[in-house]
Amino acid sequence: MKEILLINMSGADKPGVTSAITSILAECEANILDIGQAVIHDNLSLGVLVEIPVKHGSSPVLKDVLFKAHELDMSVRFQPISEESYTHWVAQQGKERHIVTLLARRITASQISAVTSIAAKHSLNIDKINRLSGRVELGALSDDSKACVEFSARGTALNLTALRSDFMELSVSLDADVAFQEDNVYRRNRRLVCFDMDSTLIEAEVIDELAKAAGVGDQVIEITEAAMRGELDFNESFTRRMALLKGLDESVLQGVAESLKITEGAAHLISTLKNLGYKTAILSGGFNYFGRYLQEKLGIDYVYANELPIVDGKVTGEVSGIIVDGARKAELLREIAEQEGINLEQVIAVGDGANDLPMLSIAGLGIAFRAKPLVKAEAKQSISNLGLDAILYLIGFRDRDASL
Repeated sequence: MKEILLINMSGADKPGVTSAITSILAECEANILDIGQAVIHDNLSLGVLVEIPVKHGSSPVLKDVLFKAHELDMSVRFQPISEESYTHWVAQQGKERHIVTLLARRITASQISAVTSIAAKHSLNIDKINRLSGRVELGALSDDSKACVEFSARGTALNLTALRSDFMELSVSLDADVAFQEDNVYRRNRRLVCFDMDSTLIEAEVIDELAKAAGVGDQVIEITEAAMRGELDFNESFTRRMALLKGLDESVLQGVAESLKITEGAAHLISTLKNLGYKTAILSGGFNYFGRYLQEKLGIDYVYANELPIVDGKVTGEVSGIIVDGARKAELLREIAEQEGINLEQVIAVGDGANDLPMLSIAGLGIAFRAKPLVKAEAKQSISNLGLDAILYLIGFRDRDASL
């Protein structure tokens, strides 16, 4: 019979621990069946699953590893593994794998307890946990702090809708966002990110800001909010709002553009995406004038939005060209992906309104950002508690990777 042994070592982290143990195993020609290592606050945990040839036997290995552990001032535990148990373990590798990402201003025990309880409730087994956010000094937490823990889970959820609903309820009650994704080849291989503009890349609805300048702010805001909630057809709402802007002086546009507040994390996200070779696009039901302003300011690759017709220095209030509504956003996303030779599974779409749902639904990763309840309920993922750069965590990016 084969001798299979699980060796677990723990203690203060120091150079050479893994080398010392594997050198002992090498002397008996052991096969490494599995190995894992983690360091938390300078404390090392090392696990090695080995097959020891019968001609050598496990007794000398146990003795040598035990002496070495004592020399290194580490604790060690040995567990014999039966062939039946090993065979069963190997069979588990075909199970579905998922990534659960917990996002918050700070991570608490209550949040982790709730996330792991929901996972267990839905027959998911968590086998790995990583902190993606950087280390935080004591007392340094602030309103713009960000924290992220990523869980690798194995298994098949019997009711995926109920699982997502449980995570959504948790996010509301614990001031945290929880993303649930299939762990596949595309998750770390996204190539294109398409953004809505108003209330996504910027913390305003531009048409509302123009309306205030035209003295019709309340009327336009009421129409905007109804459209964002999905209570009013976007094309109809856009046409009605445009008509109310008739006569607005062209000189107002530059002042509005310069006053626009960029959303928290947007600049960091886009600069990081550019460094990683991603393409970025604005697909907006707003106006090209402001889209191009953001394109230059942030370094966006593509901009598609609506024209704002101006004659003799005044806004005409008329609609020109094809309105960029929800269907048009999805169409443009497909066109850009095809032009860049990118699979739709490699596309991330981000938006906050009902007219963003079509593009969120066809992207490999659709994210409702600080969105209305209807949009959050229908989108694959949502982020409400952090800035836009939290998207980096959803693709497995760690804060310590920022220097890359």
